[in-house]
Amino acid sequence: MTSTALSPLAPARTDAAASTAPAGAAALAVALAIRTDLWADRVEYREESRWTSLLDPAELAPALDPSLHAELHDAQIWLLSWLPGQGTPLHDHGSSAGAFAVARGTLTERVVSRGTGSTPHQSTADLAAGRVRFFGPHYVHQVVNTLHDPAVSVHVYAPRLSLMNTYRIDDSGLVRIGTERAGVDW
Repeated sequence: MTSTALSPLAPARTDAAASTAPAGAAALAVALAIRTDLWADRVEYREESRWTSLLDPAELAPALDPSLHAELHDAQIWLLSWLPGQGTPLHDHGSSAGAFAVARGTLTERVVSRGTGSTPHQSTADLAAGRVRFFGPHYVHQVVNTLHDPAVSVHVYAPRLSLMNTYRIDDSGLVRIGTERAGVDW
């Protein structure tokens, strides 16, 4: 798990492996988060739940540096808004790697990994606007807006999300409690 501040981008690799690398997803998330002109007028806020919008990579390509175009090939890009108190359950993204960049506000991320024995290792970090988190497949985390101001984030997954597993922690450790599937549950 890595968290970094938004900064100028290095040229992206153009080989096939780059399109599924977490670092490639992070570069794309950063580039899109700082280009508020591409998404700011689309953002909505809903009291009842987080708002999400799937962004079309083909529409974004002309506005991005050509070095990022290879990253778009297998990417799925989501724009999310978070009112105070809104968040996700503890979940992973199946076999997809990914990244999310906080574009506005602050989000709190709780990361859970299998520890020694039955006790999982947990860590929590506040990610303010300008921070990015990238991760590999089967990364278990929870993201919540714990503060008082709305937040917006850009999420990139490669390959595209096909499922998300949800979890709980109990005396036996990290326990999968459900699976949501693309095209069925979202």
